[in-house]
Amino acid sequence: MQTAEFIGFLDREGRSLAAAAEAAGVDAKVPTCPGWQVRDLLRHTGAVHCWAASFVAEGHTAPRPLDDAPDLDGAELLAWYRDSHRLLVDTLTAAPPDTAAWTFHPAPAPSPLFFWARRQAHETAVHRYDAESALGGTPGPVAVDFAADGIDELLRGFHARPKSRVRTEAPRVLRVRATDTDAVWTVRLSTEPPVTTRDETGTAECELAGTAEQLYLALWNRRPMPSVTGDASLAALWREKSAIN
Repeated sequence: MQTAEFIGFLDREGRSLAAAAEAAGVDAKVPTCPGWQVRDLLRHTGAVHCWAASFVAEGHTAPRPLDDAPDLDGAELLAWYRDSHRLLVDTLTAAPPDTAAWTFHPAPAPSPLFFWARRQAHETAVHRYDAESALGGTPGPVAVDFAADGIDELLRGFHARPKSRVRTEAPRVLRVRATDTDAVWTVRLSTEPPVTTRDETGTAECELAGTAEQLYLALWNRRPMPSVTGDASLAALWREKSAIN
């Protein structure tokens, strides 16, 4: 997928998030984020949008802290979220392809602009699902190719970082297989951060299988694992240790 495609997903997912939040109301509970109400979701996601936009717009090449969301609620909070989302979309759309900015995944991205468009598209898609879960019923679908890319970004990006807590005392191997596309990942666990390759090599002690959408949401702890074969303790380990703090 290309940068412009990620910006398109970000645009659509953010508008859907806002629409679901407005329909649910800021007091509604978010089942996929225990302890959160919709207002917490809007504050968090809007703050992340502003933070991400600042790297691209201001050319920051070193990490900087996430600012707190403003002390708003109700309709004002929703309007602020929409403004924050629009700021991010417009910033990414207008940025030159060679924009310099800090990124935080160990594996190099084609460009900082690509990194931020991709990261924020997936950030927003997951939280759109959260907002729609607050409405009850079934949240809208996640496109197959986008979901497969999100699995890749999570496994080879987020959990390649030193912050990942998904570790084992002895070396273990976990397989992740999308059944509606040809994507397969091999995740090698140890006392160090997970090392993931997009292939099917070696013998896996546990395999997680399902559609790309099912796996995407399950690996982000939004839905149960669709299918677990082999040593289920590795699936339980993922559920327990993979939360992003």
